[in-house]
Amino acid sequence: MTDVAIIGAGQSAFVRAFPGSVRELAFQGFSDATGHAGITAAQIDASVVCSAPEYDLQRSPAGVFAEYLGLNPGPTFYVETLCSSGSTGLKLAYSLIRSGLHDVVAVIGFQKMSEISSAETQERMGRGADIQWESPFGTMMPAYYAMYARAHMDAYGTTPQDLAAIRVKAATYGQLNERAVYRKAVTPEMFTDPENRMSGSVASPLRVGDCCANADGSSCIIVASAEKARALCDKPVWIRGIGAASAPVNLAGRDLFTGLAVARQAASQAYDMAGMRPEDIDVAEVHDCFTIAEMMAYEDLGFAEPGGGRDLINTRQTYLDGRIPVNVDGGLLSKGHPIGATGGSQIRTIVLQLRGEAGDIQVPDAAVGLVHNIGGVGLYGNVTILAR
Repeated sequence: MTDVAIIGAGQSAFVRAFPGSVRELAFQGFSDATGHAGITAAQIDASVVCSAPEYDLQRSPAGVFAEYLGLNPGPTFYVETLCSSGSTGLKLAYSLIRSGLHDVVAVIGFQKMSEISSAETQERMGRGADIQWESPFGTMMPAYYAMYARAHMDAYGTTPQDLAAIRVKAATYGQLNERAVYRKAVTPEMFTDPENRMSGSVASPLRVGDCCANADGSSCIIVASAEKARALCDKPVWIRGIGAASAPVNLAGRDLFTGLAVARQAASQAYDMAGMRPEDIDVAEVHDCFTIAEMMAYEDLGFAEPGGGRDLINTRQTYLDGRIPVNVDGGLLSKGHPIGATGGSQIRTIVLQLRGEAGDIQVPDAAVGLVHNIGGVGLYGNVTILAR
């Protein structure tokens, strides 16, 4: 079985309202990735399209994109695991190539969240929970993560100020990311100023500043067999470890509320497959849909002991010059969260880091990177380890 590498990665700018169609949106990420790889659509023999279909007006977008992007008659597949769809698509592409069925696969993630209203978006997010036992009671994403935040605070003494520190870091680097939605500075004082929007309560203890925003966007990752990668690319990035897990959709079926079991399980699988440990990771992208999500990721991935995430952020160890730089592209908190495109954007950031192409946010000598991508409220978890 062949090794598998990423030879190109791209994304569109993430925006609040993309003016064109979903196929035009997908083209932006696709053309960026094929340009990065130096290949044409004719050299791609299969595609995987990733989104959360409840937000899509276009039914079966994989077929539409295959036609528009010039990928016919190659097969196309559609993947959905909520917010982790993009990294699930990468696992499918890896499997297709590893098995020998295909040589070059494009993983295309997209979401045009602005096609429906904010009220409709929230209703659909609520239906990501069990529609029989949980969502009828009004549960929403901020409320779910607020429960985890409260449990973490009760167990470890984590404070709202600790969470605010994560948003301050995100904004520090979001200002440098020309493809991010939110490119403004954030200070700790904004969270204590009752007149500042950042301090407004969403679901206690989470405030506006603790939550990422919806966005429109697309991403694309070009994956290839070892033979094709070496022939087509001077700087392939190798997929060394992939882990994936799921958890009960109903929170009543879970016994951990200070972290996400799926992240811990997926991380363990990925570390084992790669033959690595947390100390081997040079740079990471984690799923920071809320500040508490990043805090828990520090601990779930082994970058800190349970309860130690607050010290990691407050001593700036997850900044660019720290021990383990995390989300130095601004993360979801700055980039925005176009559901199906999010995982691909995270992967792109790590690919650029490992190729030494990350510009102002380049981590010196980064050789190993990790991507942590969560679907729903810890319903799905994917962890991917990449190496140059």
